[in-house]
Amino acid sequence: MRYWLFGLSALVAAAQPVVRDLGIPVRGVNWGRLHAGTTADGKPSILVSFGQNNGGLFVCEVDFATGHCTQHAVKDRAASTFPTASFRSLRTGALYLGSAWDAHLHRFDPTHPEKGVEDLGKIDPGDAIFPTGITEAADGAIFIGTCNGARLVRYDPATGIFTRFGRMDETDNYLYPLAGDDGSLAALVKVVRPHFVVINPATGEHRETGPAITDTTDKSKFLKLFKGTDGRLYLDTHAGKFRVDGMKLTPVAAAPAELPGIHSAYTHHYQAPLVMPGGWVAQFLDDNDVGAGAPRIIQLTNTDPRTPARTLTLDWQGGGANLHVMDPGPGGKIYGSGYMPNHLFTATTDGRELQDLGKHTLAMGEAYSLATVGGKVYLASYPEARLSVYDPARPRHFGTAPGDNPRDLGRLDAIGYRPNAMLATPDGRLWLGSGPDYGLVGGTLAWFDPRSGEKKSHRAIVPETSPASLLWLPEQQQILVGLSIECGTGAKVQRLAGAFALWDPKADQLVWAGDLGLENLADVCSLASAGGGLVYALLGRGDHIISQGAPEITPRLVLLDPAKRMVVARAWLPKDFGPVSWHGLFALRMAPSGTVYGATAHCVFKIKPGTCEVERVWQQSTPKSRDSTVWLTAADPETIDVVGPIIGRELFFATGWRLRALTLPGE
Repeated sequence: MRYWLFGLSALVAAAQPVVRDLGIPVRGVNWGRLHAGTTADGKPSILVSFGQNNGGLFVCEVDFATGHCTQHAVKDRAASTFPTASFRSLRTGALYLGSAWDAHLHRFDPTHPEKGVEDLGKIDPGDAIFPTGITEAADGAIFIGTCNGARLVRYDPATGIFTRFGRMDETDNYLYPLAGDDGSLAALVKVVRPHFVVINPATGEHRETGPAITDTTDKSKFLKLFKGTDGRLYLDTHAGKFRVDGMKLTPVAAAPAELPGIHSAYTHHYQAPLVMPGGWVAQFLDDNDVGAGAPRIIQLTNTDPRTPARTLTLDWQGGGANLHVMDPGPGGKIYGSGYMPNHLFTATTDGRELQDLGKHTLAMGEAYSLATVGGKVYLASYPEARLSVYDPARPRHFGTAPGDNPRDLGRLDAIGYRPNAMLATPDGRLWLGSGPDYGLVGGTLAWFDPRSGEKKSHRAIVPETSPASLLWLPEQQQILVGLSIECGTGAKVQRLAGAFALWDPKADQLVWAGDLGLENLADVCSLASAGGGLVYALLGRGDHIISQGAPEITPRLVLLDPAKRMVVARAWLPKDFGPVSWHGLFALRMAPSGTVYGATAHCVFKIKPGTCEVERVWQQSTPKSRDSTVWLTAADPETIDVVGPIIGRELFFATGWRLRALTLPGE
């Protein structure tokens, strides 16, 4: 089999089909925050920070009269993409930002705009990949919490020195610190077992205190850390209210209101709007898009009722958002989703029409799966695995009411969070396979009937696994489920082997589950019909699974007979094909001819029918090593990040924010 011996020779490269770029469908932003404040000379000041994949994070100075944005981009635009934590100092007016996925601290000082967005350095050289919260102590010190590692770091603006205190918890990974004016420092730790720690800001000594949450599915339990108008720290919980007094908690009957302009938690909004000089308060008017989307309208109101309110229209320019899923839809067009913002887009196959249709769900992360039923496009999105529907034949007006289009239909259960796979069955129902919420293990298989609105969900049909792929088996009238060891973000994998399962949709129950005798069974990333009742399965391990503690496994192709529950053929893919794409989903696609094609992060291959023999069709010219953050920065200009459909003779896919098409020879 000569294809096993192919290298990346000039001869092979010269014979490769041409990949053409269709354009950038989505140019929205993410992690948008409005930072109201005061300049050094006492004037009202509005800064806005945004993240994006193409061009990195940036800060806008907003003209108070016109809304014109003077944009200041981060220096490393490929690595510093998302400002996952930000804090505007009430003391100096400087804006501090922490970036993902390089975990650097940045500063923009409106007093010295000529300095731009300063890169102050790596927050923690350990395993931190992004900051979770930033806070300022009374002495001017900046404290940062991180993920991974729940690490605490202090930055001294006067000296530029970082002091790393290490982990504040040995198990959990997310830390949200907050400093009080009395010298107290405390933090919330999330997400597997949310709890509270008090910290000595001089030494990093810390200890857990107060109530904890052992069952995150119990929504009656809560922990809320905030800074009051008296400058002290308070903890509001299901077990009562407390004041932070140094290294201890003191129960209190009541707590003051939250101090305006302070936040350090995982939120896009400040605790309360800050009143700027002249009595002005600034807030986004298009609030539904704050965080991830395209917020452009700021409303200015005044504490003096005689001063009329007015609006500012921002003119910031975005570079592009990564794409996350795509499939054929009504009218022969491609439908898909952007990644933060989760905007629905359409594209014609010739690339002449690219349209950003905007918001389609309340889940502003990204759609993971979609299906077309009855001329309508259904999408399932992170977070909360929310289902939405869009009818191209009707006018657009997003909402949650029956007449809205697109319409957010809500969640199918309280556990599913990353909806990896969607399947429409002949009975008219939609089936959704999802990974679980943060900190949890065991995802869900759920169904929804669009005609009646009826729904039902099943948790962990195989223990400690989550559905990653779904395929309808007409011969058996069953659903083949490919299972992954994926767990919720922040949790660690509990097993190393994926699984297969057969589900009877009529009886709504598990028929069989197992590994088909496959040792070193990785996640069942993708399934495709092979004809004659046989099925191809692509086994691989996405970057997100490796980051949860699983070892890497070379991708493998398996031909199986679900009726006999046996493997017909199997083969490891050549190592120079590279790893599966970022999550590996939908990586097997059938052409109109019936031939099945597959893709890894660096390669497109054709499968010889009835076998697991593969032929390289296209290979990235210079495959590079990948870590769990490469897809998020799209640092590689050729990598296949999202595998799309085959329409006619072309395979559509995404490299970062670019929609692309590969002509398949011989089709």
